[in-house]
Formats: sequence, C-alpha cells, structure tokens
Amino acid sequence: MPALSTGSASDTGLYELLAALPAQLQPHVDSQEDLTFLWDMFGEKSLHSLVKIHEKLHYYEKQSPVPILHGAAALADDLAEELQNKPLSSEIRELLKLLSKPNVKALLSVHDTVAQKNYDPVLPAMPDDIDDEEDSVKIIRLVKNREPLGATIKKDEQTGAIVVARVMRGGAAHRSGLIHVGDELREVNGIPVEDKRPEEIIQILAQSQGAITFKIIPSIKEETPSKEGKMFLRALFDYDPNEDKAIPCKEAGLSFKRGDILQIMSQDDATWWQAKHEGAANPRAGLIPSKHFQERRLALRRPEILVQPLKVSNRKSSGFRRSFRLSRKDKKTNKSMYECKKSDQYDTADVPTYEEVTPYRRQMNEKYRLVVLVGPVGVGLNELKRKLLISDTQHYGVTVPHTTRARRSQESDGVEYIFISKHLFETDVQNNKFIEYGEYKNNYYGTSIDSVRSVLAKNKVCLLDVQPHTVKHLRTLEFKPYVIFIKPPSIERLRETRKNAKIISSRDDQGAAKPFTEEDFQEMIKSAQIMEGQYGHLFDKIIINDDLTVAFNELKTTFDKLETETHWIPVSWLHS
Repeated sequence: MPALSTGSASDTGLYELLAALPAQLQPHVDSQEDLTFLWDMFGEKSLHSLVKIHEKLHYYEKQSPVPILHGAAALADDLAEELQNKPLSSEIRELLKLLSKPNVKALLSVHDTVAQKNYDPVLPAMPDDIDDEEDSVKIIRLVKNREPLGATIKKDEQTGAIVVARVMRGGAAHRSGLIHVGDELREVNGIPVEDKRPEEIIQILAQSQGAITFKIIPSIKEETPSKEGKMFLRALFDYDPNEDKAIPCKEAGLSFKRGDILQIMSQDDATWWQAKHEGAANPRAGLIPSKHFQERRLALRRPEILVQPLKVSNRKSSGFRRSFRLSRKDKKTNKSMYECKKSDQYDTADVPTYEEVTPYRRQMNEKYRLVVLVGPVGVGLNELKRKLLISDTQHYGVTVPHTTRARRSQESDGVEYIFISKHLFETDVQNNKFIEYGEYKNNYYGTSIDSVRSVLAKNKVCLLDVQPHTVKHLRTLEFKPYVIFIKPPSIERLRETRKNAKIISSRDDQGAAKPFTEEDFQEMIKSAQIMEGQYGHLFDKIIINDDLTVAFNELKTTFDKLETETHWIPVSWLHS
C-alpha cells in the first residue's frame, strides 16, 4: 500500500482519510476504469454514513463517559409521584407536565438503554396462526461497479423457478456473502422474473449498474465449506470460452493458453470448475471445463484429429535422426543415424487437459535438472548444443551412447561410444535400461539411463536430445526434466537463412552433408508442426531458431533462470 500524505486516521479522521484515498491512489492505478470504480465506491452515501457513525462510536469509546445513574426513567416516575403529594405551585405543574410528555419519556428510556448497554431490539412474539409453508423472502442490495455479478442462474427443470446455479469465487456475489447456490430468484430491481428465461434475466443484469436489488427465497440446503485455492494446474491446451458452446455463461468463462498456471478456486461443480490465473490481481474466478469433462470431450473428438506419424514421406532419411553424440575425433560418428523402434504415435491415446503442479526451486546441494532438447532434423539443435558445450565445458555435459558396432582404431571406449555386445545390449533393452535405442546397418545404438546419471553425478547440466515421445518416460523426480523445443522459423526465413547451410543426409551410405533442398524445408516445417501438435503439452519452453546467435542467447538465459528461479513441476513427480 503506498504511503498517504494525509496523515493517520487519528490525526484527520477516517472519513477524511477515505475521502482523500482515490486522489492519493491515482498515480498507482493502471486504468481509468479502475479509477472510476474507486471514486464510485468511496463516493457511496451509505459508506459515508457508516464511516461517520464509526467515528462517533470511536470517539465515544475514547472518551469513555460513565452514566451518573442507570435508571433515569424510574427516577422520573418516582419524582412525579412525589410531586403529586405536594402543593401544586406553577413550577411543580410545569415540571409534572414536562415529565409526562412522550418524547421526554422516550429520551429517558434511551438514556437507560445506553447506560445499561442493552442494545438488543425487543421483538414482538410470533403469531400463533403463522403458515408453516410460507416462503421467507430476503431482499438483497448489491453494488455492481463495471464487473460481472459473479453468479450464474438456471431454470429448475421440475418447478420452473429461476435459481442460482453457482457463485463465482471472488466475484461481487461471493464477496457479499448474501447469495448462495440454490437460492430462488423472484425479482431484479422490482421486475418479476418467474416468467422470464435465464437469458433475459442475464440481459437485465448486464444493463444494470450501481445498486441492484434482488428479492430471493433462500435455499434450505446448507453449503459445505470447500477447501479452495490450494490446487494449481498447468493448462495443456488453449481455451476460449467464447468458442465453447457448452459453457453455461460465456461472460463467466476464463480464457487461457497452453502452459498457463491456473489456481483452482472451486471444484464443487463436476463439469465446470472455477479458476483464476496464478498471481492475477483480480480475485474473481472464472469458469473452465473440469478435467473429466474436457477429457471426455477430447476423447470423443480424438478420431477426427489424430495426427500423422512423424514419418512424413517415403524417403529413407525420414525415419532417422542425427546421432545424439557429438564426436570430437571421428566426423563420421556425427553423421550416424538410427531408426527409432518406438511408435511415433505412442502418446496419441493420452488426452492432455491439465496437470497438477507445485513450485520448485533448485537448492545449492541438489543435482541440476536434466535439459531435454527436441526438434526436427535440420533445425539447428546440434549446433545450439555444441555452442553450449563450448561456452562452458565444466558446466555442461552430454551422454556417451552405447553401440554394438566394432570399435574403430581411432576410437576409445567410453569416449565416442560405450562398446558392448549385441547380447548385452538386448538384455539391457529387456531390463528397460535405455531411454531410447535404434538399429542402423545391423548395429544397435542407444542412450542409457545410467549415462544421464553419470553426467548429473559430475555436477553438470546434462544436455540430451531425444525423440519427443521419449520425454514422457523421463518425467520423474530424479531427472526433473526441462524440455525445450527448438522450432524452425517460417519456410520463407528457412530459404533465406539456410541457403548456404548443409544438412546431414542418409540418402547415401556415407551420410554426407548436403545443401538443404526445398523438400528438406517442407519436411522440417511439417515435422515441427506434428511434434508441437502431438507433444507440445510436454514442452516447457519453445525457442524459434531464426538466427543461431539470438537462439543461443535465449537458450543461455533460459538455463540461467532454470538454475536460480522458481519453476512449476508436476506434483506427480513427487510421488513417482
């Protein structure tokens, strides 16, 4: 709260302080709408009256006046009775007349009530002939200042009554504490609503500003207090309530993008949850489809939107990817390929909706998080990885892959590759010791889980590039992977920036580097679209490699933040 120059409440009074508050806050308010809201709120006559009463009571308590006696009315009655027995002079007659006046008697009665601090009203007895079936009606007056009311309504299928379907957490209705789910709405600003459709009532509310008066019949159901605001979810899909035909009220919906962190405020409704963006200043929640509802919708729609496998053509090179190992000695090792045995549509059965997350920050004594790089062939992923390694060889490291091919004369075991027998390789595959593996020219190649652990044990950041479907199996508390998708720019930029560059090709047995072709560009764009569409919900960061230097700097900045700042990780990792 900014400091106010008007002094403390004890110096100027609360009334003067509140009157000056909008002007004092004006430099700190972002929009004219918010400023108008402040002026309207602090200009309310009812608020002024309440503040004045508060000040009077505060002054009364501060002075602590003590009554001389607590029974002034009884004393006046005794005095009148005593004077009746005296000779009636003109002064006595005037005093008796004065003591008999109703307004004086009322004043003395109020004095005694205040002196005895007995402020409870005396209510008349309940009539004996009251109708037990009669509904109790409640009149509610809310002030709506350029914000939705924060409640949705529906027509009861059986009775036809208009009832409150839900109350949005943090909205005007919720803050008032006067409107509850199940309350029956009878009138809005004096307009009966029994014969109106919910859409017509919503229109009346939308056009109303300032004070709105409701006549309602309270629900007899007791609301159970819900534990709200304790769950955080990462959205795994984009959502626009204006395009959702199923949402009960588009104005009450909350839009979000894939990757946004949402704070769940209520799960009382099995179909529509209430949420707000994490860290948002606006306390009002909005409607989002529940996990179960969204999964069911996507599952029904899934056959229509099944993506293609990553093999986008019949060319031999399409099923291969560049080796994950950066060889320092044998340039041919850099060009070796392998075919992945896992299905490219491995995850199409999964329906990404939301993932529960929790804040995480790396501690000084902890191992670094595994960094997984994903991208289509030719996007420049290996070049970025090489630049990172060169920038700090003590901080970054890569895995040493396994292979069953024979060691060449210039190679050392454990440097270019870890050379093992075919039988041992197949045994390790059966024991799930490989993150991914493949076969090329009758030889196996693979990245083992232990090779990742070896890099991390040296207190280094392990840079690992894998096929995107493999990412799912790395998402554990041990590795806490941070997945970065290296994305190509537009095909026009590819033609412009890669015209003199070369791509590693497997069209011939030598795996030679050849200039990019138009077909290479189209394959890269298509492959990237499929990767992002099918596995984008697993990506923590997307970097467009338009310019290698710019992309490298963005990558380096991301790494620095990853090691020092708080990030959100799946709650499931903590139990894996």
